[in-house]
Formats: sequence, structure tokens, C-alpha cells
Amino acid sequence: MARPPLILISPSFEKRGAEFSDLSISLSLRYEQAILAAGGLPLIAPATTDRVSLAESVRRTDGVLLTGGDDINPDLYDESLPAAIRKTVNQTPDGGRRDAMELTLIAEIFRQQKPVLAICRGHQLLNVAVGGKLISDIRLQRPDALNHRHTDKPFNLVHSVTVTPGSLFARICGKQRLGVNSTHHQAIAQPADPFVATACSSDGLVEAMELRPEMAESMPFLLSVQFHPERLVQKGECYRAIFKAFVMACKKHAAARI
Repeated sequence: MARPPLILISPSFEKRGAEFSDLSISLSLRYEQAILAAGGLPLIAPATTDRVSLAESVRRTDGVLLTGGDDINPDLYDESLPAAIRKTVNQTPDGGRRDAMELTLIAEIFRQQKPVLAICRGHQLLNVAVGGKLISDIRLQRPDALNHRHTDKPFNLVHSVTVTPGSLFARICGKQRLGVNSTHHQAIAQPADPFVATACSSDGLVEAMELRPEMAESMPFLLSVQFHPERLVQKGECYRAIFKAFVMACKKHAAARI
């Protein structure tokens, strides 16, 4: 029996864990449950900034899932961000360790050409990693935008997105319009090269992103989404299909390496 593909998952950090109130890693079980249900075997990435260790973690696994969590350090994408907006940024409590860790993971994903699925913060950091910028606070910087911060409704479809026909995301979800949850106050300002937006909300914010068609063959799988499909798997097959497509790509990649 073929082994399930190993999926490396990036965790969050929390100031006080359950044991001795130490700085600890944190990960919603919903990510692992979604990967397991799709036929993958989840493995949490080590909480280190050591490139050798992270490179080896990527090498030994078949794909990487970049997860949600706290905001990204604005110095990584906009050092001139006004103080009034900067104070709305809720950074990780680890002194920038998670930012550094995941930026190294992303560099290794591209160097080793591994499948990647990025969600929420991961979606945003993927753009930052290649020189892109973020909207640090949607309410302040895009006051005409929809309310994207429905943190009290993480399992609800609160607005719809329009999906680009013929895109990877369209092939996976099989829809031209898709309802999503929305719990974020930051967003991608503009997809950086080599990415393209393949789903947007009615206010123009990027809800899904992938490689430009002419670049797609350079990676076995790359999809990033602003919403949280791991919290919508009970809402319909289209959300489960995101994880199934990712895990299948990881399985194919693993088989090709044997």
C-alpha cells in the first residue's frame, strides 16, 4: 500500500503555552483534519529559523501548507507605513521568528519545487516573499471595501468571490462564483510577479492567487487563498476539493521522485 504524502504545516506561536507558560507553537486542528481527510499525513514544521533544518524539512516532505495567524511585520513590505496604520498591526509574539521561518520555507519551496497551498496569512506572506505589498488595514486604507473582518462568523459564507475561468482554482472548485468566510483585516494590494489573481471579491480584493499561466509548469502545484477553506469543509465539496487537489499533487510529486 502506497504511503500517504507527508505535508509540512507551518504553525503559529503563542506567548504562553499549556506547559510552564512557555512560548509555544500553536496550530488549529482543522488544518490537520482537512489534510488527513484528503489523504495526506500532516507534519508540523520545526520552530526554527535555521535554513539547513528548514531545507531538510522541506526535502523530506512532499508539500507545504502555509497557514493563517497573526499579522506580518510591515517592515517586510512597507517601511514607510504611517504610524496610525502601523498600530493596527498585530504581529506574532515571537520577535519575528515566524516571519523569518516561513520566508525561508517559501524560498525552499521554490528552490526544491514542492507543491504549496497557502491560506490567509500564508497567502499574504507568499506575496511579500517575492517583493509584493499588503494592505495593512482594509478599513483604514480601503474604506469603500466590504467588511472582511467577520471574526465572529468563521464558519459562515459572508460574501462571494468571482473566479477566473480556466484557472487552477476554477478547475478545482468547479464554480465561477464561490461563497467564502472572511476573518482578515489585511489583504494583498497587488499580486507580485510571478503571481496572478484568480478570484476577487466585489471590491477588487484578491481572494485567490496562483502562478501566471506561462509560469505554472515551474511548480507542481501552487494555490493561495485569503479565506479559510479548512473551516468550510462541511459546507460543500468545492472546499474539500482544495485540499484533495493539493494532496493529490503532493502524492504525484512524491511518486515522481521515487
